[in-house]
Amino acid sequence: MAISEELAAQPPQSATWQVHLDRSMWVGGVRGLMLQALHPVAMRGVWQNSTFQEDPFGRLRRTADFVGRVTFGSPEEADEIGMRVRGIHKRLRINDPDTGRTYRVDDPELLLWVHCAEVSSYLEVARRGGLALTEREADRYLNEQRKSASYVGLHPDDVPGSCAEMDAFLKQARPGLRVTEEAASAVRFLLWPRLPSELRMLSPGKPAYFPFGALCYYTLPEWARRMYGVLPEVPPATVTAALKAFRLGMNALPESVHDHAFTPSTRDMLRRSRERFGAAGYDVSRGLRGLTNPRRWPKAQAA
Repeated sequence: MAISEELAAQPPQSATWQVHLDRSMWVGGVRGLMLQALHPVAMRGVWQNSTFQEDPFGRLRRTADFVGRVTFGSPEEADEIGMRVRGIHKRLRINDPDTGRTYRVDDPELLLWVHCAEVSSYLEVARRGGLALTEREADRYLNEQRKSASYVGLHPDDVPGSCAEMDAFLKQARPGLRVTEEAASAVRFLLWPRLPSELRMLSPGKPAYFPFGALCYYTLPEWARRMYGVLPEVPPATVTAALKAFRLGMNALPESVHDHAFTPSTRDMLRRSRERFGAAGYDVSRGLRGLTNPRRWPKAQAA
């Protein structure tokens, strides 16, 4: 086993590091929530078992914490959060008023939809924003995300592991998607969210958030935007240019500044990750993002 695989749930040489360290992830995360909301039962599960309607940004940060831990956290940290998430999901239920049925939150079909909407959004937004990934690397990213899916209780073999498999899954899922009242409300909240208490000092700048929310919305697939019909259409080239500008600006932020967007526990996890890699001989002077460059690895690793 390579030393890097002992230091983090995913190693620096993975395609996952390239995608998850890209700051376009913020757009991909919100896009993923908007896409997930189109599944009626999955959306009702969020609505009935969380504070999403009061704090959608908080849900995004909790998702970021999970993604961070199963990427940059130690194998033990990844196992711990996976066990915690599975334990929470196991206890929760969803009442579907349309059918009168009760679903488990850890129903494999629901977990698979949430996973695929999320990771496909990360990948598509990053590539559209300018992250240079080949088709083979994009396939490798989705294959690596099978491991992440296992932390929530999915069997890796049941999860799309290539772009072709992901496209086929999303196409197959489309007939069962629709805009419920909860989904419409979710998109409105994501376009104009309530900031969590620890970020209320940013409230004066809240109007500046709308262009970000709109950018997330416009990166949705055309069929999803057509279903929502919330905002008027704009040329795809304009969306791509805006996404590239956002990505360029966010990627220019020092890691120490950018990390303040995360919860304190996430920041602590990232600090521990940097310390582990530094102690193992990696050059962490440019943070975790710098470790995507093999020249910053120990010689034995880079060889």
